[in-house]
Amino acid sequence: MSTRGTSQKSHDEQSLQIAGRHSGMWGWFSGIIVLALIAVPLSAAFAFATNPGTQQLFGGRLSEATQGGYQAFWWVVTLLLVALPILVGYGVAKMSGRALIIVGAVVALFVIAIMILGQLFVF
Repeated sequence: MSTRGTSQKSHDEQSLQIAGRHSGMWGWFSGIIVLALIAVPLSAAFAFATNPGTQQLFGGRLSEATQGGYQAFWWVVTLLLVALPILVGYGVAKMSGRALIIVGAVVALFVIAIMILGQLFVF
C-alpha cells in the first residue's frame, strides 16, 4: 500500500509542474486568451485608424484634431493592442522575475504613451 501511495504522489507532483518544457505552451495559451479578450477593442481601433470618417463620431476636440494626428493615434493604439498578447505570452513563458519586470515596464510605457497621445488629441 505504501508503494502505491508513493507512486501516486510522484505522479501528482509531475502533473502540477508548469515550468520546464511546457512553459512555452502556457505562454501561447495565455497569449491566445489575451488576444480573445482584446479582439473587439483591436477591431475598433483598426476601424478608427483606417476610416477617417470616424473622426466625426468623437465630437469635441478630437473631431478638431488633424486627420493625420487622428489616424496616427489610432494606429499606435492598434499596434500596442497587437503587441499585448505577445508580451503576456512571453512573460508567462519565461516565468522569471526579471522577464516579468521587463514586460511590466514595457506595458507601463505603452499605457503612458497612450495617455499622453490621448491628452494631446482629446483635451
